[in-house]
Amino acid sequence: MGIAIVWLVNQVIGLIILVLIVQAVISWLVAFNVINLSHPFARNVVSFLDAVTDPMLRPLRRVVPLLGGVDITPIVLILLLGFVRVLFNATIARALYGF
Repeated sequence: MGIAIVWLVNQVIGLIILVLIVQAVISWLVAFNVINLSHPFARNVVSFLDAVTDPMLRPLRRVVPLLGGVDITPIVLILLLGFVRVLFNATIARALYGF
């Protein structure tokens, strides 16, 4: 049971990181007019990714300033999630393996 919990936590963190990367790349493509938001599918994908990532990024945006007009909060969140993953695997996961 403990191994399954450790696997699940690691997979959820990895999925969040993947969604953050996809959202950042798509926002760059929208900014450079590669993706046109007048297309319904593109608009739905962008609004879905914004709805998923915004609750995680909003608290960081209050703290992390823009650097030359560039929002680096996705990078900061990816680094924080990597830190949480390492911390979880080094501490809590060891206890769960015995469970």
